Amino acid sequence: MFNKRILITGGTGSWGYELVKQLLQKQPKEIRILSRNEASQVAMQRQFDHDPRLVFMIGDIRDRQAIDNASANVDYVYHLAALKHVPICEHQPYEALKTNVYGTQNVIEAAIANKVKKVIYISTDKSANPANFYGMTKAIGEKLIIHANLLSEHTKFVCVRGGNVLGTNGSVIHVFKDHIEKKGMIGITDRGMTRFFLTLQDAIKLLFKATYESQGGEIFVMKMPTCKILDLAKVLISHSGKKAVGIHELGIRPGEKMHEILLSEYESITTVYFDEEYFVILPTIEIKGLNEYYADYKKVELESYSSSEDLMSQEEIREMLKKGGFIE
Repeated sequence: MFNKRILITGGTGSWGYELVKQLLQKQPKEIRILSRNEASQVAMQRQFDHDPRLVFMIGDIRDRQAIDNASANVDYVYHLAALKHVPICEHQPYEALKTNVYGTQNVIEAAIANKVKKVIYISTDKSANPANFYGMTKAIGEKLIIHANLLSEHTKFVCVRGGNVLGTNGSVIHVFKDHIEKKGMIGITDRGMTRFFLTLQDAIKLLFKATYESQGGEIFVMKMPTCKILDLAKVLISHSGKKAVGIHELGIRPGEKMHEILLSEYESITTVYFDEEYFVILPTIEIKGLNEYYADYKKVELESYSSSEDLMSQEEIREMLKKGGFIE
């Protein structure tokens, strides 16, 4: 990334902060941050001491002209912007469609028009066998990004699919800690529910690996530890030192799954082991040279990759939280 211009859509969120923090160490020429919220941009500007390499741009990926302007003379685009809250996307599907699907189309077309070198699309475990509207829009986004490799000789497009990242805005960690402190009660959806988790720092490091090593057309799937939400709650309660903190079962919200998957049974047919940290899903459409490049990589032996398997112990959860700086 040395001396490169980089655009981050939706860059004022938790992923954007950590991405910018790690990108600045790589000495880029410029990092453009496109988002809709001016207050978030001002706060981020202050957080990074008005670093002159950061350029903040008010704009919406729904607006083709805005994303076109932001992409001019850019080398890399990290496409983070999305509506992500599952129940909100269930209840306002038109809005999710406009941002997550039409917005992604705008990012693709602007990148091609400006001859960007590579676009990295941040996806989610909810796009694998989607059960909610958010997951469906992200699955369509993945399809659009993969297909975009057929539209240009100049621009490569790649997807990175991960699960829940600890400590992001709206993260269950912050919600649980707040409820322990203020209510003496944690509400969980279901006692058997499981999820994938990774620290934000590790997620961004993996993101860079996909950036550097992708050929264009792949979906890089992060290998992530899994845990029961109930065990996560118990560890946070134990660490708080508070007595008699209750756990209340709320019931599954619209669009939620008991367990997430990062790799579906259908996708496993075209998936290879990339290394110890990634699987790579190869597309079902023909992208010149891609299957040949991965011909010697070993095919996966999994039917799927579910959060219900290989669960962390409470001690392992505690270590993960310490690593992420959420408990001492």
